[in-house]
Amino acid sequence: MDKAEFYRDARDDRTGPLHGIRVLDVTTTWAGPMCACLLADLGADVIKVELPDGEVSRRLLPLLPNGESFAHASVNRNKRGMSLDLRATRGRELFRRLVADTDVVVENFRPGTLEGWRVGYRDLIDAKPDLIFVSISGWGQFGPDCDRAGYDPLAQAASGFMSLNGTPDGEPVKAPTFLGDDLAGLHAALGALAALLHRNATGEGQHVDVALLDGLLFQSNGYLTLGALDIDCPRLGNEYVFASPANAYRCRDGSVYLGILLDAHWKKLAETIGRPELASEMPSGPQRLQNRERLNEISAAWCADRDVADVMERLVAAGLPAAPIRTYAQTARDAHVLARDMLQTVTAADGSTLPITGPAVKFSRTPTRVRSAAPGLGADDDAILAGLGLSSGDIAQLREAGIVRGRH
Repeated sequence: MDKAEFYRDARDDRTGPLHGIRVLDVTTTWAGPMCACLLADLGADVIKVELPDGEVSRRLLPLLPNGESFAHASVNRNKRGMSLDLRATRGRELFRRLVADTDVVVENFRPGTLEGWRVGYRDLIDAKPDLIFVSISGWGQFGPDCDRAGYDPLAQAASGFMSLNGTPDGEPVKAPTFLGDDLAGLHAALGALAALLHRNATGEGQHVDVALLDGLLFQSNGYLTLGALDIDCPRLGNEYVFASPANAYRCRDGSVYLGILLDAHWKKLAETIGRPELASEMPSGPQRLQNRERLNEISAAWCADRDVADVMERLVAAGLPAAPIRTYAQTARDAHVLARDMLQTVTAADGSTLPITGPAVKFSRTPTRVRSAAPGLGADDDAILAGLGLSSGDIAQLREAGIVRGRH
């Protein structure tokens, strides 16, 4: 389909499908900010509420050319920024006033932290009875381990994910991305949307609890069930227990990943590599699995004396499932990635421009995009506080007291 055809009925008067929904983002680092980022990308008005000295993601390395953290720039786009000390009485009062006109609060502090500041779920529902309060943590709001500190690699380790990640003869390896955080943020955003639908149908709000551990277990492709039944889960590296040949193969100038799951694809591959007799010799998947090592050797030998471009051209022409193994730098320049708007240029607070990862989901009627760069700390304090009825003098007093960030 042509891109213009997909968006032919698009509206330009709404920020996205969540236009009109307000979210207070009281989060830090990645899982919580990711949940709020997804809601912001979908068009919600997300206010990122930080303590006056800023949250952790602003300081995570590496830094971008403009001195901004890659994490903050990536996960806090499309949000407004507010500094507010929720630990102070006046800060709590202002926060409750914000909550009264809010649909969703997202937080990812250790369970009990916001309750200790008296801005937890039970503290806020008298100000907003139908509030949706989303909590993200390492281990959840209840259970024997709920009070433990919980971070992404800990959840990867405890879930079983690390035990299967890596080469068969190597050590357990964590994912190169914040996988546990990302999945928890995704499930939290989905939970917030489901709770919004329930609220709209019944008038009832609720507390939504998402654990990094639970997100990884849910997305474990059934391995938790296999573990419960003591069915062996081998570490296979780049291979699959149910398919062969399926592996990364080295070419002269890089590598490709080839994955043959269907018998019909196997027949085409055998013809493409000039070994048609293999299709009749091993016509079914189980037979190919019994000859995994041999098929890897044959596939590797065919790729070894060819360039990636040549291998890909031949495999794609045959309709076979394959992809070049790229670096992120190579992917950032790929024509298809760019056509899908997965990199969007935004203007940062200092006037510089940054290529920011775009939203994954495309909407034909209510398109989404990176509307604004990540906000400076407290960038929207004046506007948000004025919206609560505070005068410039009131705001100046808050700055003087350290309830909101001072001007710099």
